[in-house]
Order: sequence, then C-alpha cells, then structure tokens
Amino acid sequence: MAFLKDARGSEVVEMALMLPILMAVLGGIVDMGFLFNNYQTLTNAAREGARMAAVPGWTEMAVDERVKKYLAADGMNTAAVMTHATPVAIDVPGGTINGVKVVVTYPYNYMILGPLMQLIDPASSFDQVTLAAAATMRTEVAAGL
Repeated sequence: MAFLKDARGSEVVEMALMLPILMAVLGGIVDMGFLFNNYQTLTNAAREGARMAAVPGWTEMAVDERVKKYLAADGMNTAAVMTHATPVAIDVPGGTINGVKVVVTYPYNYMILGPLMQLIDPASSFDQVTLAAAATMRTEVAAGL
C-alpha cells in the first residue's frame, strides 16, 4: 500500500487532464483575435466603399470593386463578400441631408474552434459566423450646385 502514498508522476497526470482545456482556451483566444482583425478590416472596407459612394457618379459595381480590393489587400477571401450601397436620408439638427449607406457582409470560418466543435459534435453548425459592417457618409455635391 506504499504506492498509494507515492506522489511521483502526479504532475504528468494533472498535465494530461488540463492540457486539452488549456489548448482549447488558447485556440479560442487566437480564433477570436483573427475574427476581430477580420471585423476591423471589414469595417474599414465598408468605410472605403462609403467614401467612394459619397461622390457623384458612383455605381454599385465600382463600390463593390473598391471594397473587395481593400479586403484582398489584407489577404481576405473576397469570393463570398456581399456589398450593398443604398442612398439614405441622414437626420441632422435642422433637417436632413442626403447620404449613402454601404453594408458589407463576410462569412468568417473559425480556424480552431470550428474544427474542434466538429470533433466534439459532428452535427454542430459552429464553424462559421457572418460578419457585417456598415458605414454611412453624406453625399458630396459638386461645387456650384
């Protein structure tokens, strides 16, 4: 019964029990960092699209091209990016002004958490989230108009 009092090797057992949990938390932190980075880039791309749509003569295709070019510069896959620009009325003190709102959506695939959840539950749909960002800017008017 002396082996019951022997504590040699207990650290290895504790590490074997805690390492998967530690790695899952670390993977979640890394995945959320990448998700936040993609969201920030998506927000900036929506702002770039709104800047382009704020000048006279813009087209939906040109705005979409500008947004995708911005996202591609960051290394994001632009195949599933959806861009939608619509003219809006912006309420300001004393009335309204014309503006344009650009909404950009992007499907983000989890790199670590998604595959990990598939291992735990193959029927899980926790592998993707759709990020959406919007930017609104007032419409520029040519001088003298």
